[in-house]
This record gives sequence, C-alpha cells and structure tokens, in this order.
Amino acid sequence: MGILVGACLPGVGAAEVALTGRAMGTVWTVKFVSTGLASAPDAPAVARTVSERLEHLEQLFSTYRPDSALSRFNRHRGTDWVPVAPEMAVVAQAARQVSALTAGAFDVTVLPLLELWGFGPHGGLGTVPSAAVVAQVRTRVDWRQLETRAEPPALRKGRADLAADFSSLAKGWAADEVSRVLRDLGLSRHLVQVGGDVKAGGDDWPVAIERPLEKGSELEVVVRLDGDALSTSGDYRNFHRVGARRYGHILDPRTGEPAHHALAAVSVIDPSCARSSALATALFVLGPDDGWRLARREGLAALFLVRAGDGFERRVTPEFERRVRRR
Repeated sequence: MGILVGACLPGVGAAEVALTGRAMGTVWTVKFVSTGLASAPDAPAVARTVSERLEHLEQLFSTYRPDSALSRFNRHRGTDWVPVAPEMAVVAQAARQVSALTAGAFDVTVLPLLELWGFGPHGGLGTVPSAAVVAQVRTRVDWRQLETRAEPPALRKGRADLAADFSSLAKGWAADEVSRVLRDLGLSRHLVQVGGDVKAGGDDWPVAIERPLEKGSELEVVVRLDGDALSTSGDYRNFHRVGARRYGHILDPRTGEPAHHALAAVSVIDPSCARSSALATALFVLGPDDGWRLARREGLAALFLVRAGDGFERRVTPEFERRVRRR
C-alpha cells in the first residue's frame, strides 16, 4: 500500500526480469538483474521458488486459513508451551521488541479487536460496537501475555483466550525471506515487494511513495534503498464507513478502537523489512505527535504525511531525508 516499486533498474545494460503473483492476501512483485550466465536460474524457476516460500509462510501466518499454524495456535485453549516453526518464534520475538519500544502501541494480540471491528477473517462491520463491548474484548489484548522461546521454538499464552495476528509484521518478514531466497539463487541485485513492504538487494534502488489518496495515484517522494527496506502504513485504503464516520483498519490496542487522528500515512526505512513494517504500524498508531517524537528519539528514518486542510503536511526525519532522491 502506498509504495511503487522502482521504475528503473540500477546498472547500465543489465537485463531486468519482473515477476508477480498473489500470496498472503496481497500482490507480490520481484524484480532482479539477470546475470546472463548459463548457470543462472531462469524466470519460471525463480517464480516457482518464490511462490513456494511465500506459500510456506502463508501456511504459517494466515488468519484466514483455518488449518494454518497460527490459526491452530489461536484455537489452542491452554497456557502450555506450543511447538511452532522457527520462523514464527522469530517473528513473535521481533513483535515483542517493537511492542516494548512503543509501550504497547504495537500489539500482535489485537486479533479479537480486529474481528470486533470487522477487519478480521470473518467479514465487515455491521454496527459500531459499544464502549462496554470494546472494553470487554480489550481485556484479551496484551502483548506481554504472548511468550516466545527460541530453542526449541515455541509460543505460550499467558491467558487461554489470547489470539494473535502477525499481519503487521509477517509481510515484511516475507519480503526479507524472499530477498534471502534470491541471494541464495545468486541474484544479489533485486527488489522485492509484498503489499506495502519493499526489500532491496543491492544499492541505489529508486522506490516511489504515493500520496495517501483514497482514489487514484500521485507521487509524493522517491527514495533510494541501499540493501534495506521500506514500509508504509496508512488508513486511506482499508476502512469501513458507518454514517459520516470512517473507521480505519489500524487499531490502537490501548483504546480498543481504530486509530483516529490527522495522520494519513507513515513510511519507515530500516535494514529489516519485518522491523520497518512493524514500526510503520506502530508510528501510525501513536499518531502525528507521539509517533514523531518516538521517531526522532530513536533516530528512525521516517516520513509522516499529516492531513492538513485539503492536502498533506510532510514531516521528515533527518535519517529519512538523506534517502530522498533529488531530481
């Protein structure tokens, strides 16, 4: 969401190969530089390898597949350690780190609230839930109640009715993983996009960030990625409208309600796409003031687009400004 994969490939005379498909509830795109060597994998082989890796990750993290590893964990009604794939344990630990950094503004145990507000796997919002219902469901949301263990990999619930949704981090993790797969295939210069998350392999990749418009597409800024990642979070495409009020899909776990402020979108650049994805979500939840203060305090490369009248105010941290491509 909000990111356009680089319009031109770095490297004069390089042959560009572009692949695309669907996975994890979104569109993925891979671009890489063909080496021209006889031993280099052909495009169908690369597409097959990427699709298989993404299918494996979807079978782990999907909340829409009842037989996924995460769905089975969410249905588990116990507080014992549950063995999981190493990838899930790593992602859960990364989520805890961002939750701690943001004092709970980022929380993967938010699934019960997502379902309440019509953004879960079971469909849309009929009526706005009452404050009492929101408060009751919010008692099931607490990142500290989801414990992780690396060896052997396992997760444990602090309360039996806890339920997790790693979507705000897993697509970024998937982009990191596809990038790793491409490097293993010898395709070191590449660009991977999974939804609103982009991971670059190699230097000087131009990637455009869109203005956060509900309809249409306009360029906001072009940044340079040098082997790192870019993620954007916003409320301008995925929302419910009830009466005159719009309810975005990014929920504030501290209130139990959709984040509601003037911030339209946040973009973050980080070496890890999983971390950039989680941070973009967290900064959006925190809003244009608290989120901005956290970004400055932690030295994050972040772009804030804040609604101001009929347009947007751009706030850019120094770390992000250094990545902006000048025409």
